[in-house]
Amino acid sequence: MFDKILIANRGEIACRVIETARSMGVKTVAVYSDADRASKHVAMADEAFHIGHGPAPADSYLLGDEIIAIAKQSGAKAIHPGYGFLSENPDFVDAVETAGLVFIGPSADAIRKMGLKDAAKVLMEKAGVPVVPGYHGSNQDTDHLWGAADAIGYPVLIKAVAGGGGKGMRLVERSEDFTDALASAQGEATTSFGNADVLIEKYIQQPRHIEIQVFGDGTHAVHLFERDCSLQRRHQKVIEEAPAPGMTQEMRDAMGQAGVRAAEAIGYKGAGTVEFIVDGTNGLRADGFWFMEMNTRLQVEHPVSELITGVDLVEWQLRVAAGETLPAQQGELSITGHAFEARLYAEDVPKGFLPATGTLTHLHFPAGCRADSGVRAGDTISPWYDPMISKVIVHGPTREIALSRLSQALEGTEVGGTVTNLAFLGALAAHAGFAKGDVDTGLIARDLDALVAAPEVKPHHRAAAAMQALDLVEATWDTGFTLWADLHRSVHLMHQDEIFEAMVEVDGPDRQIWTIGEDQIVANRIGGRWDLGGHSLPTLSQAGARITVYDDYGLVFDVIDPLDRDASAGGDLNVIEAPMPGLVKAVFAKPGDAVKEGDRLAILEAMKMEHSLLAARDGVVAEVLATDGDQVEAGAALVRLEED
Repeated sequence: MFDKILIANRGEIACRVIETARSMGVKTVAVYSDADRASKHVAMADEAFHIGHGPAPADSYLLGDEIIAIAKQSGAKAIHPGYGFLSENPDFVDAVETAGLVFIGPSADAIRKMGLKDAAKVLMEKAGVPVVPGYHGSNQDTDHLWGAADAIGYPVLIKAVAGGGGKGMRLVERSEDFTDALASAQGEATTSFGNADVLIEKYIQQPRHIEIQVFGDGTHAVHLFERDCSLQRRHQKVIEEAPAPGMTQEMRDAMGQAGVRAAEAIGYKGAGTVEFIVDGTNGLRADGFWFMEMNTRLQVEHPVSELITGVDLVEWQLRVAAGETLPAQQGELSITGHAFEARLYAEDVPKGFLPATGTLTHLHFPAGCRADSGVRAGDTISPWYDPMISKVIVHGPTREIALSRLSQALEGTEVGGTVTNLAFLGALAAHAGFAKGDVDTGLIARDLDALVAAPEVKPHHRAAAAMQALDLVEATWDTGFTLWADLHRSVHLMHQDEIFEAMVEVDGPDRQIWTIGEDQIVANRIGGRWDLGGHSLPTLSQAGARITVYDDYGLVFDVIDPLDRDASAGGDLNVIEAPMPGLVKAVFAKPGDAVKEGDRLAILEAMKMEHSLLAARDGVVAEVLATDGDQVEAGAALVRLEED
């Protein structure tokens, strides 16, 4: 076994690898960018080295040669890539091995074979792994295409080869409708793209995303059963679970064997995932799954497989990389219970899941869940990297119990200092269809409005925030009286752009009478605990003027100075500001341009995503205050419109 390894990554996965390495007696070396000097993974590692010349991944975590030099300097014998960054870069693998070090993962050859999706599908077909039926040939004769569609099996999708935006696309559910649909698709394709050629693919009506966790030693492989990752938003996984709901033993065996064939076909070494698209229209069937791609690395959602099998996949990675054969044979692996993982992100759900930044003023996870996190209270969510705060992971003897534990874990999770998707995750965990196991990749999109509905703020929530704002939570005997009269005070607070006044009459240290609009809430302290009109006082935290009430997944209130109310109301529709720190990728506006509400004026790159900045009203551009390539802070003015 290695005595020391370097982890070429950051955040949650770096912390995850360090934990297992420490349990095995293996020392760890961390690398960090300018933005990560005080990060959790740096504090956890035995040694840490600054890398690069800036916070951007291209200037830090993607500098393969510098990472290798640090590994050799530190005496590390192997490099664990985590996921993302260099984890699936075959040239980096070659460089690591050329330097005399061990890459904890698959060979460069295996990564290359799975890196090109078309080539990978051809390879998988040869290995006996089912791929999505389709015709992508050059013969465009009507009878030939019709025959191909009949062979594929209906429903099929006719798609223009040069297509996009849904043009030149037709769904055909019966053979007798094919020729008319083909003519229509070809005509639209010719008009739109000047190319009438089409391809035919099997149409998956109720698609599910189910993947197989595989593990190989370079010669042989085993599978650690399946994960269902169907709960997605814009192709991004949100909640994963293992095993898949509705899975039959026949299909599990077929998918597992397909995953093993895929791994052994490329001499796979280490942990990998074979992803399949599954037709869930009439339940799961052994003939209803097809290969999509293989991820030649550890997956973000690997903990759910660990919890149902009792296997530490990172430990297996280190052992096999150190020269051991497979730590277990297929017959020794079994499923116990059910597991869920929810991805907790710093993102503004009401603003379209916009990635967010901020310093975490408070972070707490309840007992009974596994929280894989790369941040602590006091850490800053950086605009340079993925805004994940944690993975909230639970296990139970049945799916129903595990899902109930997930709901409880999400309800008990407390995050202060940034907006999060916690309420969205809680709504998903409570979704009736999800509870029944009726999951597919379109579930979130179908029910998005209900899932993103803001939690209802109740009078006792407002009173709790006001108690914190006026420092009345820890009231004492001298708090409530002045010159022998009850103390009357008030405070202005804002929640989601609504400003309200909370007034209180303090009737001694253990009783407060709050008036908020038409509501009156009596707060009584009994046995050291506050009761607010029949509700226990929630946990509270405050950072500056921002107060978080930890109920309904966290409700944020801002203390408002009444003198500033006019200035803060409504916002300035004349100025287009950066919603977060980031890089200005493009500016489309020019002084004098007439623009309409919703026109794209600039693109900001932040959190590994591009965000379009739109005009808030019709108007004329007065000034352009940023140029392509500028690095800007949150709130920076980018474009100003002329006054109405």
